[in-house]
Amino acid sequence: MKAIILAAGKGERLRGILNNIPKPMVEINGKPILEHNILLLKRYGITDIYINLHHQPDVIRKHFGNGEKYGVNIKYSYEETLLGTAGAVRKIADDYWNRKEFFILLYGDNLYQYDLQEIINFHMRKKGIATIAVYEKDSVSQSGIVVLDKDNRILKFREKPKPEEVISNLVNTGIYILEPDVLTYILPGKTLDFGKDVFPELIEKGEDIFGVMIRGNLIAIDTPELLKEALRTTNNQ
Repeated sequence: MKAIILAAGKGERLRGILNNIPKPMVEINGKPILEHNILLLKRYGITDIYINLHHQPDVIRKHFGNGEKYGVNIKYSYEETLLGTAGAVRKIADDYWNRKEFFILLYGDNLYQYDLQEIINFHMRKKGIATIAVYEKDSVSQSGIVVLDKDNRILKFREKPKPEEVISNLVNTGIYILEPDVLTYILPGKTLDFGKDVFPELIEKGEDIFGVMIRGNLIAIDTPELLKEALRTTNNQ
């Protein structure tokens, strides 16, 4: 099984705080968030890892190299112009592999403490085109929210909803299991996002997308406030 970690973002809301490092290289408990996620994948036997790059790519390349010292195999996909979360995946798939099996995607600037096997097993049982790991959250304005039916099928997906659009407190974690057929909804070379473009289209076309409720912890650093809270909390552990 292959994995993609998205690590190309500029972290605009953290400008002036990151001290000339890419957002996924912020250290939590003595390791960059990206390193935590690589080790998480390895823990579940996922060692073929593809990382997209754009902002300060050499910092990430220099730190991780080909992944040998972590027991994994890392390949990089550089984007001269940002392609969005979905456009990045299409580029990696076109450049690096044939489309015969499902793969896992992680957002590289979130620190995950989840059972990935539970998510994979759920996807294999449901046999949908995509599975999104979700969790409950009080404040959802900066997240993608989903509405599930009784069978955990996703009926609606709304990215960063306005207050009047908040119809659920179930939030996208940024962990997806995706079947190769998802790639047919992503035009090559186009800037497209899963939350804004691909997931809504999949739902509109009647494709089966499922949401799996997961137990565990997610540490996000999307804003200066969240970054400070993450560093304060983890440094006190």
